[in-house]
Amino acid sequence: MHAPDTEYDADDNFANAAHDFDAEGAIDEDAGTEQLVWQLLLLVNPGDEETALQQFGQYQDATADADEDEFEPAWVLKDIIDWKSGFQAHDDDAAALVEAITELVSRWNLELDWGVEDPTDDEFLAAADTTALIRTAYDALRAHGYTLWLWETGTETTAGWITLSRDDEAMRAIAPALGIEVRTGV
Repeated sequence: MHAPDTEYDADDNFANAAHDFDAEGAIDEDAGTEQLVWQLLLLVNPGDEETALQQFGQYQDATADADEDEFEPAWVLKDIIDWKSGFQAHDDDAAALVEAITELVSRWNLELDWGVEDPTDDEFLAAADTTALIRTAYDALRAHGYTLWLWETGTETTAGWITLSRDDEAMRAIAPALGIEVRTGV
């Protein structure tokens, strides 16, 4: 398992990634899928290159025997990062959404204010709107320098990940290059 050759300093964890793209957010047309996957994994694992490397190895294993036109990187990545660096919950499952995002932010010792004393309360969750919960999480994360991203899966699920806010432009360039339609959680 090895990370693809990139012009980025691995110890930098993509801190200067946005500077490597032009004003339109275009990426290097010659960047291969593996290089883009590596860059995405560094973004969704801020400050945790070890996890990004493990997930990259899992990606390489999952795609080793397939031609690039036989799989969509987004769906392979979804399974690899789920509950570690990303989340997916059914659109009407507020409990799973709150639990997943709470688990993800615990990596940085953060606790989000969901607007109630106990966000696991059954009564709160039964009445909760997942769109409102996503906005709440997005706002709370922005205050700490993070961005909540949603992946447009085309299914009845809400999926996404969290990156450092300073890497917003890099995410806007890398995700579409991998065929992943993303938007922020607002």
